[in-house]
Amino acid sequence: MHHGKYRFVTGFLAAPLALYTLFVIWPFLQAVYYSFTDWTGLSPEYAMVGLRNYERMLGDEVFWKSFQHSLVLVLLVPLVTLSLALFFAFMLNVGGRRRGAAVTGVRGSGFYKIVYFFPQVLSIAIVALLFQFAYSPNSGAINSGLRAVGLEWQPDWLGDPDWALWSVAAVLVWCTVGFFVVLFSAGMSSIPHDFYEAALLDGAGRATTFFRITLPLLWDTVRSGWIYMGILALGAEAFAVVHIMTVGPGGGGPDHSTTVLPLYVYAKAFRDGQAAYATTIGVALLVVTLAFAAVVLRLGRRERLEF
Repeated sequence: MHHGKYRFVTGFLAAPLALYTLFVIWPFLQAVYYSFTDWTGLSPEYAMVGLRNYERMLGDEVFWKSFQHSLVLVLLVPLVTLSLALFFAFMLNVGGRRRGAAVTGVRGSGFYKIVYFFPQVLSIAIVALLFQFAYSPNSGAINSGLRAVGLEWQPDWLGDPDWALWSVAAVLVWCTVGFFVVLFSAGMSSIPHDFYEAALLDGAGRATTFFRITLPLLWDTVRSGWIYMGILALGAEAFAVVHIMTVGPGGGGPDHSTTVLPLYVYAKAFRDGQAAYATTIGVALLVVTLAFAAVVLRLGRRERLEF
């Protein structure tokens, strides 16, 4: 009986595992292999060069700038995004009060969730273009608003190396916070209101109920969201926003002030014809992503709470 069960499970998983190996694991292994070659990506001919690409990467100033910018995004964007999403979701779902100790959501919370979620409906390319126009130093909506209130401080948001990366980070936060507002709202709706009402009867305020009830019971969701946001900040979302919004050869803003690792991989592979070196940077990006996920899982581990 058990032998038949194991044979059924093996047969059921064989096709998905084969496809996963073919389309996910095998490309990773190929990238690692090509990182030890001098392949240009334009010719089938290449030669093994050992660790030369890795030695070059460690001495590449632009790579370290890209690494620093990606590290800033992976630390800043998830922190700001998840903090704002938790605050908005908490206020929407348990911010209302009714009949003394009763806890309820604010009036119109469903409409607010739709408004917060709206950026998720837009393509990231459209969002990047809209903010590129908004950041325009002369005719953009942001500096026009500053002029309208009489402020002379009107920076060149995407042209100033001191502001370019922060401007990109703000776009990433704006276009992702709504998704987590809806996600955390769904999680909070499953928490019994009796918990909040008992805390209110004991004299607890909103801050206490959030840190003692809401956050511990949502911690697994928050931790998963942190990993997801980190992957976005290290991957396609950051690449798309930087590549579309910033100026300079191959993107990356003035003096590579917004160059991130995925954009540098793209530039080396498709602009400079250095596919082997691009795969080397890609391997480094893979290591950074896995390390980030491992650190979040390790530091975010806590005893599971059930209700």
